[in-house]
Amino acid sequence: MSKVLNIGVIGVGGRGRLAWLAHKPEEGVFIVGGADIYKHMIDVFKEKFGQEVFVTTDYRVLLEKKDIDAVFVTSPDFMHEEHAVAALEAGKDVYLEKPMAITIEGCDRILKTAYRNKRKLYVGHNMRHMRVIRKMKEIIEAGKIGEVKAGWCRHFVGFGGDAYFKDWHAERSKVTSLLLQKGVHDIDVLHWLCGGYTRRVTAVGGLTLYDKVTDRHDRSERGDARSTDIWPPLSQKGLNPVIDVEDISMMLMVLDNGGFASYQQCHYTPDTWRNYTIIGTEGRIENFGDNLVRLWNKRYPYNPWGDESYFLPPGSGGHGGSDVSIVDEFIDYIRKGNKITTSAISARNSVAAGCCGATSLRNGNIPIDIPPVEQEILEYFDSDVKATISGI
Repeated sequence: MSKVLNIGVIGVGGRGRLAWLAHKPEEGVFIVGGADIYKHMIDVFKEKFGQEVFVTTDYRVLLEKKDIDAVFVTSPDFMHEEHAVAALEAGKDVYLEKPMAITIEGCDRILKTAYRNKRKLYVGHNMRHMRVIRKMKEIIEAGKIGEVKAGWCRHFVGFGGDAYFKDWHAERSKVTSLLLQKGVHDIDVLHWLCGGYTRRVTAVGGLTLYDKVTDRHDRSERGDARSTDIWPPLSQKGLNPVIDVEDISMMLMVLDNGGFASYQQCHYTPDTWRNYTIIGTEGRIENFGDNLVRLWNKRYPYNPWGDESYFLPPGSGGHGGSDVSIVDEFIDYIRKGNKITTSAISARNSVAAGCCGATSLRNGNIPIDIPPVEQEILEYFDSDVKATISGI
């Protein structure tokens, strides 16, 4: 058995439950401490890990514990930079929930801190572990659509009014943009499937619906972002008192490998799903929900069924089983030095594209160039990444 690994959690509520998957005493992995500013979250944490587990309302006290080897940072987005930097400076390896930070500068500060302290930094882009995305990557790597030249994603966020416009997600100061907060997953997937990072971006978008909803909760109240299936969207109640992010956005991306990509996001559709289309020199693939991918690579008038169909069994566990997979990969990364599916560079570049997209749409749709990562930082993180999904 590998040496005992002790883990702390900053932000034990909400997405902090992801860290529960790491607790495997039979394998020598233990959740030994947690920090959160909300007492009721700490109470739930203690119910799970025992009344004697270390808890604090000050994350800095948690990081002072010498027996903690690694930390899950699952706090709200606008605290990621502060918490990740502090954990890395304290000598901890870090699992950082996406988005990496809410600014490019914040991402670069985290990268440099990890590099300077020679710590492992893993960012939670769990969609790279979803079966449907991995199947699309597998088809691409098998050469069935030739060389990838373009990709686009349509993201219908039917629960947007419940999950993103009732709390801090609705404020630019807390998220920068939903192109970043919500879109960062999709931008990362487009980067991965298309084999390149965004070099230049232009975008359009606006706040077109939720600004018209006048029922708002008081500033002193914490918004209830749990889905309540209110329909139609204009009948929403209890929205955040401040709403200054866009509820519909569209961005065009020029990739550094010569390819092109587009991303479209709407927060008031009746349905909820993501649709990716990837086009190569010899065909295209498209997903239909999370359990079906179709391939077209023969020439004829449109065939709605494709030339090949790949039906995928439903995954078990959070986010179609990807949560279990990504936590296991993180643990093996820090314990055994195993290669990983993504890198902190990928996470930074998806944030950069979202940030620059927001800047573009708020400034007359002007093209914005993505600032590059320093070469030594790039090499430090990318050396840990698998060459293919099979690791070959």
